[in-house]
Amino acid sequence: MATNNINTKSADFFVEGILSGNIVALSRAITLVESENEKHREMASQIMDAIITKTGASFRLGITGVPGVGKSTFIESFGKEVIERGHKMAVLAIDPSSAKSKGSILGDKTRMETLSAMDGVFIRPSPSSGELGGVTRATYETILLCEAAGFDFVIVETVGVGQSEIAVSRICDFFLLLMLAGAGDELQGIKRGIMEMADALVITKADGNNVDKAKTARAEYAHAMHLLQAPESGWTPRTQICSGLSGHGIKELYDMMQDYMVFTKANNYFLEKRKNQQYELFLDSMEEQLKKKFYSNADVAASILKIKGLDNFQPFTEAKKILGRFLGNTD
Repeated sequence: MATNNINTKSADFFVEGILSGNIVALSRAITLVESENEKHREMASQIMDAIITKTGASFRLGITGVPGVGKSTFIESFGKEVIERGHKMAVLAIDPSSAKSKGSILGDKTRMETLSAMDGVFIRPSPSSGELGGVTRATYETILLCEAAGFDFVIVETVGVGQSEIAVSRICDFFLLLMLAGAGDELQGIKRGIMEMADALVITKADGNNVDKAKTARAEYAHAMHLLQAPESGWTPRTQICSGLSGHGIKELYDMMQDYMVFTKANNYFLEKRKNQQYELFLDSMEEQLKKKFYSNADVAASILKIKGLDNFQPFTEAKKILGRFLGNTD
């Protein structure tokens, strides 16, 4: 299969491979999902329609943190715990993208060498490309493909520098924020918004001389989290410390996530959240497709270009005129 071109295969070929757990088929299907090529997108849609009933049976964990917080070290340590608990795990890392190639520039498999060599682990770096909608669609569909392939624990790692956190929090069951002790006030603007989305906050690198600092930071963040608005889930966000190097606190984190799943399934929030996520993605997808169709229209493009050349005009009136012509009415 490795030598076959992706363009020569049918949707059934990929579906059969994915459902049988074939990693090559899974990887190539993800490539189709990430592609902006119309033929690839059509193929991807056929694949998604065929596997959708085989999805949903995983725990979806979103992880974020500022650069330098040790996300890869944490994921490697936590991932080993997940595998030891009997799961098959997929790690989807949304990487910063090359400005020229739009390709992933971080080598996640080299950053998680031990984990990537373990049975039952699939690691896939994906370029962020700087587009929130694109991240949401491609990552969500990749999660579904991984679930159909038999992975029952999916980790989505974000860049940790902005928009992608919003996207990931909307497609995962549990959102984990990793923080450093004494990171400095310059990060507060980023932290506040992300803290409000977090189901748990963990102080990393709690080893050696950093243990006392981590404990102090944990107490401070626990107080800050307490002041935030209570989440709809009814779950009280927790703060913990851990060390990816020593493994301290890793087992406790896994158990906490299990507590969260039991708690939110008991009050029906878990499944309700997934239903709402699907519906929001449906609306987002319609909006995205409408915008694409609108701006790719030749008459619209010409009208916009003409407006750009005017010295003075009424923005709202001109927008209404262009939209009216596009929709076929001038009311």
